Amino acid sequence: MADPWNRGHGAVDDMLDAENKRMAENLASKVSRLKSLAYDIDKDAEEQNAYLDGMDSNFLSATGLLTGSVKRFSTMVRSGRDNRKILCYVSVGLVVAFFLLYYLVSRMQN
Repeated sequence: MADPWNRGHGAVDDMLDAENKRMAENLASKVSRLKSLAYDIDKDAEEQNAYLDGMDSNFLSATGLLTGSVKRFSTMVRSGRDNRKILCYVSVGLVVAFFLLYYLVSRMQN
Protein backbone atom coordinates (compact mmCIF):
# COMPACT_ATOMS: atom_id res chain seq x y z
CA MET A 1 0.00 0.00 0.00
CA ALA A 2 1.24 3.46 -0.87
CA ASP A 3 2.15 5.91 1.80
CA PRO A 4 -0.42 8.76 1.83
CA TRP A 5 2.20 11.32 2.87
CA ASN A 6 4.49 10.51 -0.04
CA ARG A 7 2.00 11.13 -2.87
CA GLY A 8 2.98 14.57 -4.15
CA HIS A 9 6.76 14.28 -3.94
CA GLY A 10 7.19 13.63 -7.66
CA ALA A 11 5.39 16.85 -8.59
CA VAL A 12 7.25 18.83 -5.93
CA ASP A 13 10.57 17.42 -7.11
CA ASP A 14 9.74 18.38 -10.69
CA MET A 15 8.73 21.86 -9.60
CA LEU A 16 11.90 22.29 -7.53
CA ASP A 17 14.02 20.96 -10.38
CA ALA A 18 12.43 23.42 -12.83
CA GLU A 19 12.95 26.28 -10.36
CA ASN A 20 16.57 25.21 -9.87
CA LYS A 21 17.18 25.15 -13.64
CA ARG A 22 15.58 28.57 -14.05
CA MET A 23 17.72 30.04 -11.27
CA ALA A 24 20.86 28.38 -12.70
CA GLU A 25 20.17 29.94 -16.11
CA ASN A 26 19.56 33.30 -14.46
CA LEU A 27 22.84 32.99 -12.57
CA ALA A 28 24.68 31.97 -15.74
CA SER A 29 23.41 35.05 -17.57
CA LYS A 30 24.48 37.28 -14.67
CA VAL A 31 27.93 35.69 -14.60
CA SER A 32 28.21 36.20 -18.35
CA ARG A 33 27.31 39.89 -17.98
CA LEU A 34 29.82 40.31 -15.15
CA LYS A 35 32.52 38.62 -17.21
CA SER A 36 31.81 40.93 -20.12
CA LEU A 37 31.87 43.95 -17.82
CA ALA A 38 35.16 42.86 -16.25
CA TYR A 39 36.66 42.43 -19.73
CA ASP A 40 35.49 45.92 -20.73
CA ILE A 41 36.95 47.42 -17.56
CA ASP A 42 40.27 45.66 -18.19
CA LYS A 43 40.36 46.89 -21.79
CA ASP A 44 39.53 50.44 -20.70
CA ALA A 45 42.22 50.36 -18.00
CA GLU A 46 44.83 49.21 -20.53
CA GLU A 47 43.85 52.01 -22.92
CA GLN A 48 44.07 54.59 -20.14
CA ASN A 49 47.47 53.27 -19.06
CA ALA A 50 48.74 53.57 -22.62
CA TYR A 51 47.36 57.12 -22.79
CA LEU A 52 49.03 58.04 -19.50
CA ASP A 53 52.34 56.56 -20.67
CA GLY A 54 52.13 58.76 -23.75
CA MET A 55 51.40 61.79 -21.60
CA ASP A 56 54.39 60.95 -19.41
CA SER A 57 56.73 61.02 -22.38
CA ASN A 58 55.16 64.27 -23.59
CA PHE A 59 55.67 65.87 -20.19
CA LEU A 60 59.27 64.71 -20.11
CA SER A 61 59.95 66.28 -23.48
CA ALA A 62 58.20 69.49 -22.40
CA THR A 63 60.31 69.51 -19.24
CA GLY A 64 63.44 69.23 -21.36
CA LEU A 65 62.32 72.13 -23.54
CA LEU A 66 61.48 74.30 -20.55
CA THR A 67 64.78 73.50 -18.87
CA GLY A 68 66.66 74.56 -21.98
CA SER A 69 64.59 77.72 -22.29
CA VAL A 70 65.19 78.67 -18.68
CA LYS A 71 68.93 78.16 -19.13
CA ARG A 72 68.96 80.36 -22.22
CA PHE A 73 66.83 82.98 -20.46
CA SER A 74 69.15 83.00 -17.45
CA THR A 75 72.16 83.38 -19.71
CA MET A 76 70.48 86.24 -21.54
CA VAL A 77 69.57 88.06 -18.33
CA ARG A 78 73.10 87.74 -16.95
CA SER A 79 74.82 88.75 -20.18
CA GLY A 80 74.37 92.51 -20.19
CA ARG A 81 72.30 95.64 -20.57
CA ASP A 82 71.56 95.34 -24.32
CA ASN A 83 70.02 91.92 -23.91
CA ARG A 84 67.87 93.19 -21.05
CA LYS A 85 66.40 95.85 -23.34
CA ILE A 86 65.60 93.22 -25.94
CA LEU A 87 64.08 91.05 -23.23
CA CYS A 88 61.85 93.91 -22.07
CA TYR A 89 60.74 94.65 -25.63
CA VAL A 90 59.92 91.01 -26.26
CA SER A 91 58.01 90.77 -22.96
CA VAL A 92 55.98 93.90 -23.68
CA GLY A 93 55.34 92.67 -27.22
CA LEU A 94 54.03 89.34 -25.94
CA VAL A 95 51.71 91.05 -23.46
CA VAL A 96 50.39 93.39 -26.17
CA ALA A 97 49.91 90.45 -28.55
CA PHE A 98 48.00 88.55 -25.88
CA PHE A 99 45.61 91.43 -25.23
CA LEU A 100 45.19 92.06 -28.95
CA LEU A 101 44.28 88.42 -29.56
CA TYR A 102 41.92 88.49 -26.58
CA TYR A 103 40.21 91.57 -27.98
CA LEU A 104 39.88 90.04 -31.45
CA VAL A 105 38.50 86.76 -30.15
CA SER A 106 35.99 88.52 -27.91
CA ARG A 107 34.77 90.63 -30.86
CA MET A 108 34.39 87.56 -33.05
CA GLN A 109 32.16 85.87 -30.47
CA ASN A 110 29.80 88.85 -30.26
